[in-house]
Amino acid sequence: MEIVVFDLTEENLRAAPRWGSHPYSCKYCLYWEHPELLLDPEKEGLFRRKQAWVRRVRAEFGECGRLLYAAGNAVAYAQFAPPEFLPNAQSYSAGPASADAVFLACLFIPSKEHRGHGLGSLLLHNILRDLRGRGIKAVETFARKESPENPSGPLEFYLKHGFRVLRDHAEFPLLRLEL
Repeated sequence: MEIVVFDLTEENLRAAPRWGSHPYSCKYCLYWEHPELLLDPEKEGLFRRKQAWVRRVRAEFGECGRLLYAAGNAVAYAQFAPPEFLPNAQSYSAGPASADAVFLACLFIPSKEHRGHGLGSLLLHNILRDLRGRGIKAVETFARKESPENPSGPLEFYLKHGFRVLRDHAEFPLLRLEL
């Protein structure tokens, strides 16, 4: 199976994978960027806002996401940026995310059939290589302790890749990886 990772752009955002247990896909989700719009039923309005966010962050920070394709289909999505571009990163009990780190908001493989094959690791390593190349010193994320059914990803995944718990929490600890 051919695996390809592409930078997230306004154009390819439309291909973002759908999450079956959520009414929308990653292309409509503004949880980290505009949490006040999370329940807005107007999908195209959400999509345009997400495109605008991608355009703005790419212009001001650089690449801010990835799509991983397997056999020609987008099966994994990742999004990251400095915390000021993701205001909801400041609202978690274990937060706020550190100003000196890039915040990895999502690294998600929605379909269970694509999990457990190393795609998440491949996607994470791709992102970390890019951020190291840009001189970024650290990456932080909130991971879920009890369930992999979460766009942030499971705690064990990040610990396996060298992240450490910066601030613990019963459900969503803040993790950090020094680059």
